[in-house]
Amino acid sequence: MHSLVDIIAGLALGLAVLAFWLTVHEYVDNFIISGHNVLSFWSALSFLLLFAYPTPELPTPSFEFHTAFNGVTLGIVAGVHLTYYQFHHEAAPLIFSPQLSIPAFVGRILVGMPTILLVKFCSKALAKWIVPVISNTLGIPIKSTSYIPMLNAPVKGKESDKIKQSSYAQKLFFFSGQDIFDVDTGIRFLQYAGLAWSVVDLAPSVFAHLRL
Repeated sequence: MHSLVDIIAGLALGLAVLAFWLTVHEYVDNFIISGHNVLSFWSALSFLLLFAYPTPELPTPSFEFHTAFNGVTLGIVAGVHLTYYQFHHEAAPLIFSPQLSIPAFVGRILVGMPTILLVKFCSKALAKWIVPVISNTLGIPIKSTSYIPMLNAPVKGKESDKIKQSSYAQKLFFFSGQDIFDVDTGIRFLQYAGLAWSVVDLAPSVFAHLRL
């Protein structure tokens, strides 16, 4: 997927991003902890990033990774923002410390993993129902590459004529440049956002309830 030039350029870009991050991470952390508009800001940013990805020259799974990472970032930021003072502050228990013994840590693993996997399954199922409904309500033509087989069939006749028409909703939500919106993008985004949220919010809440 990547050439030697890609790797070298990626390394240089990564080091530049790291140097920039080291100068701003305290401001970002403070914003996430105490900002009043964190959820609205990060939700809007995540939505915009879904449509900032360049069209690849050849088919590549990179956009799927981008979408999943984007969803994970939103889920983590949302969860940490909502529960920072309960579970993520500097005095939170650490493994191998008296506050979090190894048996308690093992108990967290045994409870947390099924909880996270259950949320991943449920969020995917819910997104497969919600995303097509919202898209159809907004008049956005949709397809599904893999998640919803019935939307993967070729469109013919009058339906193809409707797809060619650019509605106001399409222009408003950045779909004017493409014929059909692949709902797999929205489904994958919501699935991984729910997964990440369960890791930093739901699972710690379950641990607290079970006194783990």
